[in-house]
Amino acid sequence: MSAHTFTMNHLLIFYSSHGRLDFALKVFDEMPHRNLVSWTVMVSASTRNGAPDLGFRLFSSMIRSGFCPNEFALATMLTACQSMAHASKLLIGLSLHGIAVKAGLDGNPFVGSSLLLMYAKHGRIAAAEHAFTHIRNRDLTCWNAMLEGYVLNGFGYHTMRTMLLMHHSGFAADRFSYISAVKACSISVEWDFGRQLHGLVIHSMLESDTSVMNALVDMYFRAGQTETAVSVFRKIRRKDTISWNTMISGFTHDEDERAVFGYLIDMLRAGCKPNEITFSVLLRLSGAEENALLGLQIFALAFRHGYTDNVLVANAVINMLSRCGLLNRAYGFFCNLTFRNIVTWNEMIAGYGLLSCSEDAMRLFRGLLSFGARPDEFTYSAVLSAFQEAEGVRNHEQIHTIILKQGFASCQFVSTSLIKAYAAAFGSVQSSLKIIEDAGKMDLVSCGVIISAFLKHGLNNEVLFLFNLFRGDSTNKPDEFILATVLNACANAALIRHCRCIHSLVLKTGHAKHFCVASAVVDAYAKCGEIASAESTFNVVSSANDDAILYNTMLTAYANHGLIHKALNLCEEMNKAQLNPTPATFIAILSACGHLGLVEQGKLVFSSMMSAHGMHPSRSSYACLVDLLARKGLLDEAKGVIDAMPFQPWPAVWRSLVNGCRIHGNKQLGVVAAEKILSMAPSSDGAYVSLSNVYADDGEWHSAEETRKRMVQNQVQKVQGYSRIEI
Repeated sequence: MSAHTFTMNHLLIFYSSHGRLDFALKVFDEMPHRNLVSWTVMVSASTRNGAPDLGFRLFSSMIRSGFCPNEFALATMLTACQSMAHASKLLIGLSLHGIAVKAGLDGNPFVGSSLLLMYAKHGRIAAAEHAFTHIRNRDLTCWNAMLEGYVLNGFGYHTMRTMLLMHHSGFAADRFSYISAVKACSISVEWDFGRQLHGLVIHSMLESDTSVMNALVDMYFRAGQTETAVSVFRKIRRKDTISWNTMISGFTHDEDERAVFGYLIDMLRAGCKPNEITFSVLLRLSGAEENALLGLQIFALAFRHGYTDNVLVANAVINMLSRCGLLNRAYGFFCNLTFRNIVTWNEMIAGYGLLSCSEDAMRLFRGLLSFGARPDEFTYSAVLSAFQEAEGVRNHEQIHTIILKQGFASCQFVSTSLIKAYAAAFGSVQSSLKIIEDAGKMDLVSCGVIISAFLKHGLNNEVLFLFNLFRGDSTNKPDEFILATVLNACANAALIRHCRCIHSLVLKTGHAKHFCVASAVVDAYAKCGEIASAESTFNVVSSANDDAILYNTMLTAYANHGLIHKALNLCEEMNKAQLNPTPATFIAILSACGHLGLVEQGKLVFSSMMSAHGMHPSRSSYACLVDLLARKGLLDEAKGVIDAMPFQPWPAVWRSLVNGCRIHGNKQLGVVAAEKILSMAPSSDGAYVSLSNVYADDGEWHSAEETRKRMVQNQVQKVQGYSRIEI
């Protein structure tokens, strides 16, 4: 009988090792006598062949049959419970831990390493550490499991410390140790330690290991050392798909499209087939209107390789089509998918959010709920991003109610998205305060996002109110981005007293030399009329911070105050400091020339953009040139610039021409320009007023009156101007 069971067990092992689980099950069912080996082989075969739930049922039957599981069965089930479809995977893992303790196997290296990984994958790092300390006679596998557990949970420093402890315990690191340690360097941003690990990899002669080299390439890309990453990649002898994907992803983060597609071509030439990761990265890179054709070509390539049914690629396709403005195609593709996960729904909803299609986003959100899917925090953020107008008040309230009902009100990510939506549609600080109260506390990120949202919608006083509310908690310290945003609000509202207070806070927190904050201080003082204070701040900061943005801010300040000579001198200083000018630099100089009527100087600056710096003039540059010419009375030349520029004219550029025509009495051209504005913006009160003034200045009072009547008939009202001072 024992010989027969022995033979049948070998047959089970043969079938399971060849992937024939069905044959193994038939043999197992026909076995008259089963021993512990029989059960263990079937539990292992089920989990190894993609049937973990079957493995769990067999494991339970084994225990009910009176067999005490050995270390192999327990370790197999601890590993398998991660991929089971059961909702209570952690509870199953805890039960397995109890069985291991009862059987006295929790200290077994094989079981212990599986146990700690099970806890680590559930985010229970303290329990994983506890399991690690109970392992007797730890081997290298146990140490590697602990390293992997720390990496899975983002504990970079703990990983590096454990690596050092392992080394002091006399264990030589292997490929798995190095892979985890290199990943830890990226988590903790310890690039020096990463370079030391690279040296140890060379010393251990592991440069021939593709997985280790892939990890090093990824680390160097994350460190911003692109040349070193490329050098390491070239040393990989047997490049696999992961190697090529790492290079493609690395250059994607650097936004180097030419390099990305160059490596894709090299990958195909090398005979390495792209996988779902490759196509996901490429499709997301192609998500822009100017790249629509390229995105469709990548989509066709993914279809040819049979990956469009893969959920990761499908999600990227929806993202690409939405960002290319092809929402109808994205929705058609979404509807034809045979499988969707919550990310798929989120991508389609976010696509509608990009174009502020709130009704479509809400329709899809309701469809998600009707299918029984549970929204996550990204779902709410996606649907809320579509709300930009007050007409969606009912939708706002519905989403807010569901967020409260589902218990997401305390989630900072969701509450921040909710406040952004309220700011966009209503500009309501009261609603924001209520949401903050529901969330419990406003962290640094949430505060930055909320304040930026209020600034974007012109709610300058609300920005200051929320900033003071944030600072009311003594534990909160504003970062450079929040300080810059608040200074922009002071500049917009010309609040000089608040500007001085924030500047003193900037000095106190040590952010005075940060280019973003320094530029905001200079800009705020200049817009409040304190050009001397702006100049003083700039002189202090520029000595230690040669940044083009800072110089551009000061140039703009000089230009707006008519200090053309100081602006030109500062431009010379930029050249001496070898700072490359940006489009904003030329806009500032052209604006200054316009204020003082220096036509030849302005035309020379404009032509130098392309001839001396290889920079194509932007829309704003053309607008400044038209304004400069129109102010000086060169109206036909200004009209010629409008006709010749590579952009479709927009209302602001025609408005500059209208103002020039009024000043210099060219009624005919002024009427043409004003009519152009009205054809583009029929509800523009300024266009009607400008056209009426053109007629009035020429003495055609009847035509001026007719224009005013047209304005009334079209229900366009002139926005009243106002002035304000800070008391």
